[in-house]
Amino acid sequence: MTSKEAIGTESAERRLIKELAELLNETGLTEIEIEKSGLKVRVARTITIAATAAPAAAPAAALSQAHAMGGAGAAPGGAQVADPAKHPGAVKSPMVGTAYRSPEPGAASFIEIGSRVNQGDPLLIIEAMKTMNQIPATKSGTVTAILFENGQPVEFGEPLVIIE
Repeated sequence: MTSKEAIGTESAERRLIKELAELLNETGLTEIEIEKSGLKVRVARTITIAATAAPAAAPAAALSQAHAMGGAGAAPGGAQVADPAKHPGAVKSPMVGTAYRSPEPGAASFIEIGSRVNQGDPLLIIEAMKTMNQIPATKSGTVTAILFENGQPVEFGEPLVIIE
């Protein structure tokens, strides 16, 4: 391989890494790995403890507010549910992406706390890899807690909404 070919290959590899890093930012993913023509590339984002602690505070605050109103944070007998993911009415994220409360910017939210929903009604949208995915209600009931902020990155299995 000539030095000119080596420089061309290095430049192509740098472009690929840059494109993957941009894809990480666009999708909210923390890691991407591909293998192409014998070249294996893994791009990962380092998440600091401070960055992961902030999103965890939002569900706790929503549960505290719901508990104060006698909602999702309260279990029968007045005991508080410590983990919203274990709540029987929790709607969990089926994918990694960015969660939105309305179908488009400026539009009304699909749901609010106190909204009555039927099974299959859209609750929110998760954008993953530039695709908008409607997340339906898993059961009929009343929305007692919304555990995410509009435009917030969400992880697979993260509780997003509580329906009772």
